Amino acid sequence: MTDIETSTVSEQGFVSNSQVGDFELTIDATEEEGPGPNGVLVADYASCFLPAFRVGGQQRDHDDLGKLQIDAEADLDDDDDLTAIRFDIYVEEDLDDSELDGIVERAEGICHVHSALREELHADISVEGGAF
Repeated sequence: MTDIETSTVSEQGFVSNSQVGDFELTIDATEEEGPGPNGVLVADYASCFLPAFRVGGQQRDHDDLGKLQIDAEADLDDDDDLTAIRFDIYVEEDLDDSELDGIVERAEGICHVHSALREELHADISVEGGAF
């Protein structure tokens, strides 16, 4: 039995419509009708990392981190392949660098997208507590 099933259809051009469970997602390689595949991958990575960061905080006795935000950046080579990803993470709770580094380390072990990417594409992460 499979754990995840999707269906992706492209009627014409470079737009694909994916069905993921009960949700639809439009991805456009030209970025005219939706985000491109690389943008979706970076957003997916960030969307996985935030809850992993929250769980990592709970595992380090920080049950209420407050608001969290990731501003992500990525670099592409001449073939439009991802070469680097960077996360700037903003945390409402005012924690010191050691505490934040411990949470990042835990989150890296929890985030399934982080685990799925080749190591050279793991996000370069900076994190700032007391940000909101």
